[in-house]
Amino acid sequence: MLPGVDDILSFRRAVRTQSFAQKSAVAVNVENGSRTLRRSLCEKSLPLENRKVSTWLGALFLSTLVLILYAPVLGSLARQWWNDPNYSHGFFVPLFAAYILWRERDRWGAQQTRANNSGFAIILGAIGLLVLGTLSAEMFTSRVSLLILICGMIVFLAGYETLRSMAFPIGYLIFMIPLPAIIYYQLTFPLQLLASRLGATGLVALGIHTVREGNLLILPNCTLNVVDACSGIRSLLSLLAGVAAYGYLAEPKAWKRITLAAVSIPIAIVTNGLRLVATGVLSVLYGPTADTGLIHLALGVCFFALAFLSIVLIHKLLRLFAGYHDPAPVYL
Repeated sequence: MLPGVDDILSFRRAVRTQSFAQKSAVAVNVENGSRTLRRSLCEKSLPLENRKVSTWLGALFLSTLVLILYAPVLGSLARQWWNDPNYSHGFFVPLFAAYILWRERDRWGAQQTRANNSGFAIILGAIGLLVLGTLSAEMFTSRVSLLILICGMIVFLAGYETLRSMAFPIGYLIFMIPLPAIIYYQLTFPLQLLASRLGATGLVALGIHTVREGNLLILPNCTLNVVDACSGIRSLLSLLAGVAAYGYLAEPKAWKRITLAAVSIPIAIVTNGLRLVATGVLSVLYGPTADTGLIHLALGVCFFALAFLSIVLIHKLLRLFAGYHDPAPVYL
C-alpha cells in the first residue's frame, strides 16, 4: 500500500507547487497589460482542475485498495444481513447513503477541497483496528474500522470541511453494522421481559385470562414463549434506521430529527407489545398454530408499518406545534 500512497502524496505536492508558480506568474503578468492578465487568469484555473483530477485518481486508487483489503469483512457483513433477520435492513443502509451522496453531488462538488495529510494517520489507525479485530476475531472492531477508514480517506483527499458536509451519509453507515454480541444480549433479555409484560397486560385488558412467568405467557389453551426474535430488537433497529432516513429527507431541523429518533424507541417497544397481544388473541381463537408462517410475517409487517406511521404522525404534530414554515434545508 505504501508505494501507492507515496505516488499520491508526490502528485499532490506537484499540484501545489504548480499552483504556487502560476499564482506568482499572475502577479507578474498584471503589470504587463490586460491581455497578459487574461491569459494568466486562464492558466490559473488549471491547478483547480489538477486538484480535482488528483482527488478523483486518489479516491479511485484508495477505493480499490479498500475493496481488496476489506473483502473478507464485507463478505461476512453481507452474509449476516442475508441470514440474520435482525439486520436485514443492512442492505438498505449503504444504498441510501449512496443515494444521498448522489443527490447532493452538486453541493459537494462545488466545495473547495483542502487535502489534509492528517487523514493518512486516520487511515493507518483504521488499518490497525482492522488487524486488531481480525487477530482477536472481533468482527465489530473490524467493521467499524471500515467507517473510520472512509473518514480518513475523505480527510486525506478533500479535507475536514468536506468530511463535515458528508457527516450524515457517512454516519448513517453505522446502521449497517450489527451490534456486538455482548451488547445485543444485554438489550434482548430486558426487552423480552418488557414485551411479555406488555403482552400480558394487553391480553388481560381484553378479558383473556393470562398468567405471565418470566417470558412465558400462559393462555387458556396454549403457552406463548417470548423468544429473542419476539423481544422487539429487530423492529427497533430497523425502525431507527428508517426514521433516521425519513428525518433527513423530510425534516430540515436537527432537533426535530433527534426527537423523532428518540421517540422511535418507545414506539417500537409498544408496537411490539401490541403484536404480542394480537398473537395471543389469534392463538386463543384459532389455536397455537394460528401465528405461524405467513400470518406471523404479516403481523410483523403490519405492526412495523404502524410504528412508522406513528413516527410520521408525531412529525406532523411537531410541525403543527412548533410553527413549521418550511425553511430552507439545513445539512449536517
